[in-house]
Amino acid sequence: MASPFVARSLDEIRFWARIMKEHALFLSLGFNSDDKQLIQEAKQFIPLFERIEEQLSNFSVHSDPQQIVNFNNQVYQAAASIWAYKRKVLELTLQCKIVSNNYALLIDHTSREAAYFAKRLKELNEGKLKPLPEAIIKENVFFLRIMADHSKFIGHLLDPSERQLVEQAREFSHDFDQLVFQAIDLDSMRPQSETKPILDQFLDQNRVSVVALRDFKKSAKELIEACRIKSNIHPLLADHVFREAERFLHIIDMFEESLTSKE
Repeated sequence: MASPFVARSLDEIRFWARIMKEHALFLSLGFNSDDKQLIQEAKQFIPLFERIEEQLSNFSVHSDPQQIVNFNNQVYQAAASIWAYKRKVLELTLQCKIVSNNYALLIDHTSREAAYFAKRLKELNEGKLKPLPEAIIKENVFFLRIMADHSKFIGHLLDPSERQLVEQAREFSHDFDQLVFQAIDLDSMRPQSETKPILDQFLDQNRVSVVALRDFKKSAKELIEACRIKSNIHPLLADHVFREAERFLHIIDMFEESLTSKE
């Protein structure tokens, strides 16, 4: 019989290992040519996470759970390592010791995702598979903020002459900032019992906004790949942020399924 723990662990690693690998590439491309040491350090993470992706082929949902516990611990170390690197780069940036094309918010954004990945692996090894109501809200705060960040990055990396797309990105940024604040409010006022109707409405509202942003990202991705808009957005970055929106929708589905199973 397939183990839910094994399946969830492999799913998290399959998604986030690729994200971490791409973060390393994007950061390396954003540095100035003088920052050779930081570029080299960033590039070292690419083969590290590629090896993790290759190791995934050694496992299946029927693998021994203890093997997956060990694999999670191994991947946790890699996630913690790239998190520490990103925080070092952020500190250097904030202290004006380096100047690069990597926005401080982008570096912080990628470090939050590394921290999330490491935390998920630790939780899975502790047997925490299904989220509690408070965890659902907090995880939505995390992903809503990620979506708000993406909107800001897209707006700043589009050529200023792409006025309509820039304005759309700004509108998405505003909308997701408001959703973040709304989620924080909900977290502080959440009743101790009978939270399902509130959470259902919360998830439905988030889904509508994420679907709209996902579709915008998909259109932008296709236009960038076809060289039909002017921007500094790498085609892989366009695909990267699209996949993260898809991931958020997948997580909303899991949350709704979790709430339904408690009825």
